Amino acid sequence: MDSFGRIHDYLRISLTDVCNLRCNYCMPDDDYHFMHSDKLMKADEIFQLASVFVSLGIKKIRLTGGEPLVRKDAGEIIEKLASLPVALTITTNGTRLHEHLDKLIKANIQSINISLDTLDRNRFHLLTKRDSFEQVRDNIDLLLSNNIHPKINMVVMKGINEHEIMNFVEWTQHHPVHVRFIEFMPFSGNHWQREQVFTWQDILKQIETKYRFTPLTKRPHDTAKHYQIDGFNGTFAVISTMSAPFCGDCNRIRLTADGKIKNCLFSATETDILSPFRKGEDIISIVRQNIYAKAKELGGQFTSDLEKVEASHIQNRSMISIGG
Repeated sequence: MDSFGRIHDYLRISLTDVCNLRCNYCMPDDDYHFMHSDKLMKADEIFQLASVFVSLGIKKIRLTGGEPLVRKDAGEIIEKLASLPVALTITTNGTRLHEHLDKLIKANIQSINISLDTLDRNRFHLLTKRDSFEQVRDNIDLLLSNNIHPKINMVVMKGINEHEIMNFVEWTQHHPVHVRFIEFMPFSGNHWQREQVFTWQDILKQIETKYRFTPLTKRPHDTAKHYQIDGFNGTFAVISTMSAPFCGDCNRIRLTADGKIKNCLFSATETDILSPFRKGEDIISIVRQNIYAKAKELGGQFTSDLEKVEASHIQNRSMISIGG
């Protein structure tokens, strides 16, 4: 529990800061230096640390990256974590799902988030610098054929892909996919500009020019505002981090690939638990202190007033080294 009474029972574990795509809002530039393998948590360490968190009340674990499935021992990690009494989930760019589908099904992973910012192959190549669009789309179809309904995360950037919002919405008409539009957020090296933020209000305004939609019931700790168009198989949502933050009932803890706790996506500080763990020290008090010190909202670094957000003043990692 933090000083505002928020109980944290959802742990996001980054397996690596390596990714096989090169999206510039996530990875600063082509000269980015990945963490040395000695700094990364080993498979056994991830399981043991996760077990400590579970003993403290964690009920859900999400694996993130970079791209978690590029890690050679990703299957081993998934198998180990599946033995814990938690809901195990994963966020991926979708390029390697076909290689790990059997392990994901065996681990009873029902929630798979896929980052996909365009439905156009050429734009996909432009945004990611890789020609993997068809593989991602095939893997989404693979999930659907195995009765796994994916969540599609689209980061909306004005002047880049906001004109595709309707295409994503219409994707939900005949397919049980859940599309989540995410407001563009500032991180180290991602050249964030307030003019590129396409807000929750902007997104809904565009959709309502063609469709009438119904707000769905908000669930506890939900980061997204959910909607559905009558008669559509799927749904859509907006994650309004910049224009309408949802920090009031946040229940998330982040563990970076090098074993640092971040109690908020935007926290300026982080706490090393891997080093003391490797020394055999008790980490429970360290975890408790880190969570208790959590800021009221947005890492204490900015507010939802976009006109006052100065990205250059925000102290944080790049998105790829946090794990989302």
